[in-house]
Amino acid sequence: MYRSFYGLKEGPFRLTPDSRFFHLSEPHQNALRVLLEGIFYRKGLVMITGPIGTGKTTLVHTALQIFTDKKMPVQSALLFNPTLTREEFLEMMLDEFEVKCTATSKPKRLAALHHMLLDTQRRGGTSVLFIDEAHLLSPELLEEIRLLGNADAHQEKLLQIVLSGQPELLKIMNRIELSALQQRIAGRAHLRPLNQEETRVYVNERMRIAGLERSNPFPVKTLEAIHGFSGGVPRLINLICEECLLLGFRMQREMIQPELVGEAAISLGLVEQTPVGEKKPLSVMPGPSAKLEAPKSMVDVLIEAMKNKGTTTRGVSQNEQVL
Repeated sequence: MYRSFYGLKEGPFRLTPDSRFFHLSEPHQNALRVLLEGIFYRKGLVMITGPIGTGKTTLVHTALQIFTDKKMPVQSALLFNPTLTREEFLEMMLDEFEVKCTATSKPKRLAALHHMLLDTQRRGGTSVLFIDEAHLLSPELLEEIRLLGNADAHQEKLLQIVLSGQPELLKIMNRIELSALQQRIAGRAHLRPLNQEETRVYVNERMRIAGLERSNPFPVKTLEAIHGFSGGVPRLINLICEECLLLGFRMQREMIQPELVGEAAISLGLVEQTPVGEKKPLSVMPGPSAKLEAPKSMVDVLIEAMKNKGTTTRGVSQNEQVL
């Protein structure tokens, strides 16, 4: 509806986990590095946590897309609804890994899974189990995951497991009865909301990827307002920006001014309104902007390539010209 008005080829702020829009801010770049290193170096168990809306699911889909794009020998399974029984969990794993097993007994199903893991390893590949919303896992399933993670061959883990969940997962893993699983976590990363500068880059980058062909409709002051109302949470940033573009289109405004951000936040229920009509943003959660320094590795090269993709051939973007 607003795309042609703002010179866009597609919607830049959809809530789907599209890896093309994955933003490599400091916390997300670090989380992607931890995830990829855990898989490539067969560390066994990796845990990614973060508040609601910070991009955990998009991170997982980005990793899956990297495996596809690079044609890596990775056999992957993604469980996005872990509220299952042990039997259902194993059945879904076999389905996701495309393991054919007509037997219904657990020993035979586990044997079929182990055969697939060994076969993948012998062919130089890696088997990865991604579990999204891992904070919803029951203690029984967490114990099942610990047992599955014990599969080793020639000092390598046959199954790489990635747990992705909300911060409650950290509290769950600290339980005494889960200490054996806790000790097996070889890599950890925590996603945080974006700071103000990261929010500015995030919005501009999504507009560019969506094919922006004219001046950016989000000036600096507007981006500051977006950060204030969203607290730097990517999902809330997307919601606010989408609503701003819709409102701007209806009002035929080529530039989105800060007051329009307030209107968008009110319509989305993101602010409280005082009796005199003043807008009060929800509490914000600013984060540090320090950059990580790490030696170049295969993972670093992949991430660097992602960061440089689409910029070396475009020169200075229209976003940079505006800001």
